[in-house]
Amino acid sequence: MTAARQAAEARGRRGERLAAWYLRLKGWRILDSRVRTPAGEVDLVAKRGALIAFVEVKVRATAAELDFAIDERRLARVAAAAEILMPRYATQGEDIRIDVVLIAPGKRPQHIENAWIG
Repeated sequence: MTAARQAAEARGRRGERLAAWYLRLKGWRILDSRVRTPAGEVDLVAKRGALIAFVEVKVRATAAELDFAIDERRLARVAAAAEILMPRYATQGEDIRIDVVLIAPGKRPQHIENAWIG
């Protein structure tokens, strides 16, 4: 792995930890992180009440870059992975949704609820 890739990986892991803490402060319980499926990876799986959120976390170097951090293709990949993971996490008939947490230095994490309506 190149040094640049290692730095990006470390930045992503830090962002996922920050997003998990942010969601916990908002009353969510983190069920899992970095869950891999044949369709792709889900960064965080969180639960609050009767709702399970499959969360994509995006970290960017500047707040301006957050505008381009997430697109329909990325959300579709998360949705496909969530479809595979649903039976594992939504065992009590919980509602599910796809959320996004955007992180940039000097900016409060931005939690976009129900980001994918597929």
